[in-house]
Amino acid sequence: MEQKTTVETMARAEAAAQGADNPPALNEELLRRMDVPGPRYTSYPTADRFVEAFGPEQYLQALAELSAGVVAGAGGPLSVYVHVPFCESVCYYCACNKIVTRDHGRADPYIDAVAHELSLVTAALGNGQPVSQLHFGGGTPTFLSDAELTRMMQSLRERFDFLPKGEYSIEIDPRTVTHQRLEHLRSLGFNRVSFGVQDIEPEVQKAVHRIQPLEQVRELMVSARALGYESINVDLIYGLPKQTPESFEHTVREVAALRPDRVAMYGYAHLPQRFKPQRRIPIEVLPTGGDRIGMLSRAIAGFISHGYQYIGMDHFALPDDPLAQAKRQGRLHRNFQGYSTQPDCDLVALGVSAIGRIGPTYSQNAKTLDDYYDALRRNTLPVVRGLALTRDDLVRRAVIMSIMCHGRLSYESVALAHLIDVKSYFAAELESLQDHADAGLLTMDADGFELTALGWYFVRYIAMAFDRYVRADRTRERFSRVI
Repeated sequence: MEQKTTVETMARAEAAAQGADNPPALNEELLRRMDVPGPRYTSYPTADRFVEAFGPEQYLQALAELSAGVVAGAGGPLSVYVHVPFCESVCYYCACNKIVTRDHGRADPYIDAVAHELSLVTAALGNGQPVSQLHFGGGTPTFLSDAELTRMMQSLRERFDFLPKGEYSIEIDPRTVTHQRLEHLRSLGFNRVSFGVQDIEPEVQKAVHRIQPLEQVRELMVSARALGYESINVDLIYGLPKQTPESFEHTVREVAALRPDRVAMYGYAHLPQRFKPQRRIPIEVLPTGGDRIGMLSRAIAGFISHGYQYIGMDHFALPDDPLAQAKRQGRLHRNFQGYSTQPDCDLVALGVSAIGRIGPTYSQNAKTLDDYYDALRRNTLPVVRGLALTRDDLVRRAVIMSIMCHGRLSYESVALAHLIDVKSYFAAELESLQDHADAGLLTMDADGFELTALGWYFVRYIAMAFDRYVRADRTRERFSRVI
């Protein structure tokens, strides 16, 4: 009975936020039916489909074509991603590409290597390309000292033209920064910060080997606001060991009281066969499937009751945040960092394991430092795999991103952009959506379909209908669960 009550509360809260008279019929049975492994669609095709046949030569060709203006979107501002893999300690839940070390001497050669990679990229692309979006991820980017971060930013500014009103963000482990460090990051041009909080409960923090008091996070958020950061994001994870629906509801309430501009709330994917640190988490201390559903439902209800808007895919934002405005105005985009207000930029990715997108291609760098350094010693770009998208990939990417970002699909728009008969091309996929329509997740007519308020909760599941690779693949253990 309690589970049903919390789910209905979530439905009513969102219905109120959407201005609906009747709450969507969200229930536990529907949540369980949709709780299957599936991609997060930060790209399509997803990174697990990249091939080794795409290497440095193919990447150089893509850069040259972008520089020559022969690909769609050429001439617009770029997005840049820099991966910093180092962490001082391991968080047991982590599935990121990281190197756990207390040897800060490893940073200098890495910064040199990234600068070398950057020189190879801009030799093909040209110096002075405009950039409107920069993101430092990891690992722990603030593993680098102030002087090291300064040196890395200088390398980037020597090669790119950073636009005045761009979004320049960095991921921060609250245990690694002070007010003074935030001040230095602001002086380097960062105007957005993302704090990795995950959970505030001491028992959960101990279970995942990440102790950070809530007061520490609160003080840093106060500092960030005082320093003029334009946006503060907080990352949370549900489904961690020792969590319960009640304890996570408390975390949501405390985080919402801090008023971050945005919240990203991810479901923990326990894949110890792929990620070694997760082997330290005994499966018996993980929440049950029913408890995960309870956490999700209470969290959505909690953030909405505190005035946040549900963006989609576990993301929330305050109503006046540009992300919420972009969703209301149909300007939402999605890239490897998640939802974005930036147009569909080409993405230059730098550093070990970093994934980029140039024109109709994706590329990924070597996943180990040894391989990354070895390629650069040979004066070769460290790309080890990627993908040149087919026409079918491009059509499906457009459809999936329209669903993920706008919650709708216009047959006419896709037909005009890709010169296809949408109803014929996607006959099987559209037929499969009828079950979703019957469940109240979307409405269909002759011109297309649109997600309901209820359907937004299952946007990944609905988008999967158009994923040719997932439809052909009956084993999806490589993905996290939709719920």
